[in-house]
Amino acid sequence: MAAQPLARRNLGLVVPAALAVLLVLLALAAPLVAPYDPAAGRLADRLLDPGSPGHPLGTDGQGRDLLSRLVWAGRASLTGGLVPVTVATVAGTLLGIAAGLGGRFTEQALLRTLDVLYAFPGVLLAIAIASLLTPGLGATVLALSVVLTPAVARVAFTETRRIRAAEYLEAARVSGAGWGALVLRQVAPVVAPVVLVYASSLVGLAVVYAAGLSFLGLGVAPPTAEWGAMLDELRPALLTHPWVAVLPALVILLVSVVFNTLGEALRIRVGDAAAHLPRPVPTGSPRTAKRVER
Repeated sequence: MAAQPLARRNLGLVVPAALAVLLVLLALAAPLVAPYDPAAGRLADRLLDPGSPGHPLGTDGQGRDLLSRLVWAGRASLTGGLVPVTVATVAGTLLGIAAGLGGRFTEQALLRTLDVLYAFPGVLLAIAIASLLTPGLGATVLALSVVLTPAVARVAFTETRRIRAAEYLEAARVSGAGWGALVLRQVAPVVAPVVLVYASSLVGLAVVYAAGLSFLGLGVAPPTAEWGAMLDELRPALLTHPWVAVLPALVILLVSVVFNTLGEALRIRVGDAAAHLPRPVPTGSPRTAKRVER
C-alpha cells in the first residue's frame, strides 16, 4: 500500500519535470524543429485558421507560420523566465544568508532595503524598471531580476535564521571556520533545497511577467518572436479569428502550469525528505532559543 502513494508522488514529479525539459529542448532546437522561417510571411496566406494545409496552427496577420513563431518565441520567452529566476536565486540567497548570519545592523539594513522593493506590486515594479531601459530582452531580465530577488532573499533569510544558533554551526565557529567556509559547508546545503524549490515555482510567474512586458512594448519588440509580443500583434484579429489570436496565450498558460506544477511537486518532495531529518538544536539561553525559532 505504501508503494502506491510513493509511485504517485514520483509520477507527480517526473511528468512536469519531463515537460519542462521538453519545452526547453524544443526552444533550443527551434532551427531544426520549426518548419518555416519565423520572420518570413506571405500576405496571401494571412490569418489562416488552424488546420490549414502547410500551416497546422494557422498564420498571423502577415502570413507568417504560427507554429514556427511559437517554437522560436520559446527562446526569448523562456530566457525571460529562467534567467531572471537564476539571477534572483543567486543574489537573493547570498543576501538572505548575509542578513541571517550578520549582526543586527547588517540584518536590518539588508531587510529594510529589500522591504522597500517588496512593498511594490511585482507587475508595477517590473513596468517601472523596464520603462527606464531600452526595450529588449535585457530590460526584461534586469527588471524581473530586481522584482524577484527580495522574495528569494526572504526565504533564504528565514531558513538561515532557523539554523544560525544550531550546535553544528557553533562548533564550526569554535573550530575556526571562516565566514566563507561556514556559508559553503554548513549553511548553503541546508538553505539551498528550500530556495531552489521556491525558485522553481517562480519560473511560471516570470514567464507571465516577461510576456506582459513584451505585450506592453517594454520587453522583446517585433519582429522578434516572443509570446507576449505575438499576443499583442494578434490582438486585432481576436474578433474575426479568435483561435489564431489566443494561441500565444494558451502557450503562456501551458508553460506557467507546467512550471508551477513542478515547483509544487518539488515542494512536496523536499517536505517529505525534511520530515525524516532531525531539526537543528539551538544553543544558548532559553530566551535565545525562543527568538531563533520565531
